Amino acid sequence: MLMFYHFFFRNHVKENKISYLWGKKWMCVSVFFLRSEFLHLSCQGSFPGNLNLVLVLRPSTFFQRTLSDFLFKFNKDEFKMKVVMLSSVTELHAYIDPGQLTTDLGGTREYCHDSWISHRTAIEAFALMVKTTAQTLQAFGTELAETELPNDAEATTSLLHTHSLKKDKMKVFAEDACWTLDETETAFDDFWERHRTKLEQCLQLRHFEQHFREDVLDLALSLASEGDRLIENSHYAEDSIRPKCSELRGVCEEISSSLRTKKSLLLRALELHHALEKARRWCEDGIFLLANQPVDRCQSQDGAEAALQELERYLDTAAVHILSDRGAICCQYEAVLNTPLRVRGKKKTKTMENLFFCPLLQPGDIFLFSDHLSGTGGDGFPEADHVMNELLETERVYVEELLCVLEGYAAEMENPAMAHLLPSSLHSKRDVLFGNMWEIYQFHKRTFLKELEAYTDCPELVGRCFLERMKDLQIYEAYCQNKPRSESLWRQCSDCAFFQECQKKLEHKLGLDSYLLKPVQRITKYQLLLKELLKYSKGCNGCDDLQEALSSILGILKAVNDSMHLIAITGYEGNLSDLGRLLMQGSFSVWTEHKKGHAKVKDLARFKPMQRHLFLHEKALLFCKRREENGEGYEKAPSYSFKHSLSMSAVGITENAKGDNKKFEIWCNSRDEVFIVQAPTAEIKTSWVNEIRKVLTEQLKACRGNFEMVETAL
Repeated sequence: MLMFYHFFFRNHVKENKISYLWGKKWMCVSVFFLRSEFLHLSCQGSFPGNLNLVLVLRPSTFFQRTLSDFLFKFNKDEFKMKVVMLSSVTELHAYIDPGQLTTDLGGTREYCHDSWISHRTAIEAFALMVKTTAQTLQAFGTELAETELPNDAEATTSLLHTHSLKKDKMKVFAEDACWTLDETETAFDDFWERHRTKLEQCLQLRHFEQHFREDVLDLALSLASEGDRLIENSHYAEDSIRPKCSELRGVCEEISSSLRTKKSLLLRALELHHALEKARRWCEDGIFLLANQPVDRCQSQDGAEAALQELERYLDTAAVHILSDRGAICCQYEAVLNTPLRVRGKKKTKTMENLFFCPLLQPGDIFLFSDHLSGTGGDGFPEADHVMNELLETERVYVEELLCVLEGYAAEMENPAMAHLLPSSLHSKRDVLFGNMWEIYQFHKRTFLKELEAYTDCPELVGRCFLERMKDLQIYEAYCQNKPRSESLWRQCSDCAFFQECQKKLEHKLGLDSYLLKPVQRITKYQLLLKELLKYSKGCNGCDDLQEALSSILGILKAVNDSMHLIAITGYEGNLSDLGRLLMQGSFSVWTEHKKGHAKVKDLARFKPMQRHLFLHEKALLFCKRREENGEGYEKAPSYSFKHSLSMSAVGITENAKGDNKKFEIWCNSRDEVFIVQAPTAEIKTSWVNEIRKVLTEQLKACRGNFEMVETAL
């Protein structure tokens, strides 16, 4: 003992346990002291906790004592805990009760190192055995729990036998391992008993199903053959047996023929189902193609023509999905399902349609067959109901998509955990990127969807719902007006890690820009659905409401489209809102004539028309020059430079000009200034002339009304 350093460690646990170890050289001692983290990790299995005191019993020899004192003083500033150097065992007893020390340290506790090693080895071996046994039991239990029950009796019998053998081997293994954990053995036996019972019940079920599915026709024919044998053996009741055998064979043939017919029909119906599934996928791919058409692509003629050609090529593939024999299959399906069965010469009142149902179609396709299966004898299908279902289903999906975008993108822009991924250009720009999408979501979620659902059973009346909420639907105008700013911001930040992380979390195949386009697509979709409902609701009570709703939606779309052009006007010094409601806008070729102008200027104006974009307001007519941008997306969209304006209170109009049915004249100041306007088509010219005349007529009526009020006042 005198040649070893002894260490005593005391920690903060309740038991205040004391452990000790020893080393031979001071280098070992200093390493332990300096590496307190290592010391803690090495000893935490014995007494987890923080060490706060280390007692060191120095050796008794003079040389070793002197060396240890020197090294202790030299290194004590680097020690990580309190260290007390003791000169004798007596000093040690002042810190530690002798009852906690072994006899070699003046204590009373008996200790045999060989016995300790023997016991420790036995404990570790037992722990390893318990761990191995537990892992084996767990693996076996997992195998039993995850086993799928077979679908036939033979496989179930084999599985029950296999699992029983494995269970017996597990019991033998556990017994050989000296299974002393009674609770574990009991739990395993209970688990096995439940599993065995389940397998046995599965076997009983499979036997029952097997007997249930036994071929009744084979049994009937076997019975008829048995009757033939009785007749051949000169049975005394031959006259009674023979007609029964004939009846059995007749019934078997009738049922076999009916089953063959039904099998053939079901196979054809299955083919129809596959064809419908392909057609459905074709429609979904078409919708996907439309949804992914960039809006900016249609801002130029070349882009629009390319998009149309792409869509036309896709439409050319529709021919392979035409179901020419659909009606014939439906009629045969109804006829066979309603064919009564005759058994033993008695007509059964139940038909095959009542006996079973074969779900050949998806719920969305069932409208194709509803008239035939209902037995109404109608000539057409309930298309109006189908359109209404589409309106409701797409409305629900639309609401879910808006919420997904708002929660998965917009809300994440305010999430502190995502702040490090958000580029500085997006800070405080959520309203720019998403516009008033939250307002749109609230309207559809809380109001519009619920009101549409109220018309589920009367789609012809849904026009009322649109008419009542037409003012609310004008919120789309603000969204579309903000779209250029949103697109510009998206292009700047579309590749940032923030959007990629959000898209990954949402598991979206498409990027955010596709979902930002959803409101524009939705307000456009309404007019298509209303047109379909109107087509199938002719003569119904709500037909007028549907027509008015369609006109109103088209008006909103026109207002949205006009507003998109208005915000692109540059150079106008006044306030556009002061000019009244925008009535029409479009591009024209324009010539100007001035009575007081120079002759050359007049001639040049006659033969070189200006390309102008006209904006007809209630109070003024604006002449702008269209300018194409060279950027991408909305940056490539045209802008309009303001050139001239005419007050509608001072203009006149000549419907026909220069003998051209596409030209008309707008003039002011007693024709001192004349604008010859050529429309792209005669129809466009007529609509503009009519609208301008309407504005002038309204102004005349207003002037007359004011004059009459003045006269009355006088």
